[in-house]
Order: sequence, then structure tokens, then C-alpha cells
Amino acid sequence: MNIWLIIIGMGIITYLIRLTPILLLERVGLRDELRQALRFVPAAVLSAIVFPELLMPGGTLDISLGNERLLAGLLAGVVAWRTKNVLITIAVGMAALWILQAI
Repeated sequence: MNIWLIIIGMGIITYLIRLTPILLLERVGLRDELRQALRFVPAAVLSAIVFPELLMPGGTLDISLGNERLLAGLLAGVVAWRTKNVLITIAVGMAALWILQAI
């Protein structure tokens, strides 16, 4: 029972820590320049997660036609650009990676 109280308590503390800046910024407001800059944060974070996996699959830089992840990622990028549909992009990227790894 004690472990569950600790887990629930830590969950509440984590929630409050994340909620506090949101509530404070809601009251104070943000300058338009900062608000515009913050629009780029999701793209920057996603790029920081995805590009190392595409360009360095084995821990070293691999920009070649033998890099299945890079080829599948390029195809997924084209599909995302053309369709603007996340589900189709993920499906095509995964299918391309599986096919390229099987070849």
C-alpha cells in the first residue's frame, strides 16, 4: 500500500510542477515575438529525436544508399510533404523500412 501512495504522490507532484508554469504564463501573457518563436519548438524537438536515428543508425555517420533508415525516412518525408497526413506517413515509412531491411 505504501508504494502506491508514493507513486500517486509523485504523480501529483509531477503534475503540479508541470502545471505551474502554464498557469503563470496564462496570467502574465507572452510577447508576440516569444509566442512566434515557441511555435518552432515541436519541430526542433522532433528533428533532434529523428535525425540522429536516420543519419547515425550504428553510432557513426552513414549517408549512403545502404542506410535503410535514411531511405525510408526520405520516402516518409516526401509522403508527409505531399499528403500532410501523419498516419499515412508513419505507415509508408514503416513499410518502407521493413521492406528495405528484408531485401
